Amino acid sequence: MVSLDPVIDKDGVRLTVDEAIATVTLTRPAKRNAQSMALWRALAEAGSALPGSVRVVVLRAEGVSFSAGLDRQAFTPEGLDGEPSFTDLARRPDAELDAAIATFQEAFTWWRRPDVLSIAAVQGHAIGAGFQLALAADLRVAADDVQFAMRETALGLVPDLAGTHPLVGIVGYARALEICVTGRYVHADEAARTGLVNLVVPRAELDAATDDLAAALLAAPRDAVVETKALLQGAAGRSYDEQRAAERSAQARRLRDLAGIGD
Repeated sequence: MVSLDPVIDKDGVRLTVDEAIATVTLTRPAKRNAQSMALWRALAEAGSALPGSVRVVVLRAEGVSFSAGLDRQAFTPEGLDGEPSFTDLARRPDAELDAAIATFQEAFTWWRRPDVLSIAAVQGHAIGAGFQLALAADLRVAADDVQFAMRETALGLVPDLAGTHPLVGIVGYARALEICVTGRYVHADEAARTGLVNLVVPRAELDAATDDLAAALLAAPRDAVVETKALLQGAAGRSYDEQRAAERSAQARRLRDLAGIGD
């Protein structure tokens, strides 16, 4: 990768931008990129800081693991330094608790916004919040040592970082339920077979394969990509006839734009 001055480099998150490609890197390898509330704020800030030139966002992680999930210290009565513990959060009124969780989710939602395509490069463990962060991206490239697992239910919680919708959309309700409730590992072969990942490569080739995919995504004109992404994102919520109508509207916009005809 080109050495670039980071736009953001704090709380376990680094954002760099190289023209049309932005790279968000998790930088807590000593803790297997365990996540904290501060890390979530930094991830949300990275999304807000993207310049308009960016078309593809690549999510990477330093070290042997993509992310081992939420920092276990958050489960202690003391919580993480400077952050409320889960017990403190539970004592808040309903509206405040809901708002706190919604703020946490902001780190996981911007990856699917219509003007960018996002790729997660996933190696080693992607557990709980780590699995949900990988699911936040549009596409996933995985190393052959990848191990996905959703452990929240085993801890008496639920996956609440926007991961349930894409998981059900990819693998279906029954398999998603089984994965979440058992907390078992999903290895590379199953991840590829079920569509959880787009590509599995040897660990040594993960960065190069991700870079190749990012370059391929830049080949098509940006406006056509934006319209196509919107069509596909909305397809599940539309009837067949509604989707046909959406296709017609999108194509009309593209034809007029290519012909230089304004609205």
